[in-house]
Amino acid sequence: MSLDSDVIVDRRRMRRKLTFWRVLAALVAIAAIVAISVMLSPRGRATFTSAGSIARVNIEGLIRTDQERVEALDRLGNSSVAAVIVHINSPGGTTSGSEQLYNALMRLKAKKPMVVVVEGLAASGAYMAAVASDHIVAQQSALVGSIGVLFQFPNFTQLLKTVGVQVEEVKSSPLKAAPNGYEPTSPEARAALDSLVKDSYAWFRGLVQTRRGMDNALLDKVSDGRVFTGRQALDLKLIDQLGDERTAIAWLVEQKHVKKGLPVRDYHLQPRFGDLTFLRTAASLTLDALGLRGIAHQLEQAGVTQAVDRLNLNGMLALWAPGGIN
Repeated sequence: MSLDSDVIVDRRRMRRKLTFWRVLAALVAIAAIVAISVMLSPRGRATFTSAGSIARVNIEGLIRTDQERVEALDRLGNSSVAAVIVHINSPGGTTSGSEQLYNALMRLKAKKPMVVVVEGLAASGAYMAAVASDHIVAQQSALVGSIGVLFQFPNFTQLLKTVGVQVEEVKSSPLKAAPNGYEPTSPEARAALDSLVKDSYAWFRGLVQTRRGMDNALLDKVSDGRVFTGRQALDLKLIDQLGDERTAIAWLVEQKHVKKGLPVRDYHLQPRFGDLTFLRTAASLTLDALGLRGIAHQLEQAGVTQAVDRLNLNGMLALWAPGGIN
């Protein structure tokens, strides 16, 4: 009986130890999950951004209105980072989205030393965003400019005639829902659109003139819709310096007295789930897993993905794209 009692006591002691370690492991797991969730949350990322670093923000692809991006930039402005480097590689996008991004960057610049680096392309609405910075750095081969606004819409009139379809409508006034793409654009509708485009274009020009300190002659020269290389853009006052991120860091140290040697850390803006960006990312990961990344690259090179993205743009555009994608 004594042996049986010892065995029972040992088993109970073993169970208590196992229970203790199981509870401890569960608590550690819960704490780890909570910590990771906090760090991955937008507010958590701003909290854990170190004062001893420079934040790197990437603006890529087509620019649309994005409230989550605006909130992320506002949080960055309230964080303890020493400075911000904004990398831009974009053909532009909607005028409303570009204006929203410009305003967010202006608020960020008011709180943190900020410099923009153009690595590949900062055209149209993307250049609108870039002029929020007091200093723009671009590579020599980068493309900058395309100051202008456009309004595009498809017209299916000839196609409908061919297939024998007629679209009828009843509307309150001649310019309601005009143009609609189902009938020839009337002179009145075209004049109304022309007024919208010219008004936004005048605002865009004024913004560039004010932010870049241009006279009227120089403004006329750079605002005809063309893009310029980084070398050309420097002479035309569209940018301030040729170079890359190292050049931007040197400027922050020399002109904004940012401490030398600070690390540059990526500040990831909140991913968008409401448009094609998330779908493209998921598709890219899937193709990678299947070993078909080359197909995705070929589609990108052919401009297919850009053309699909264009279907998701609404309203007036501040956009540049070569090869007839415009």
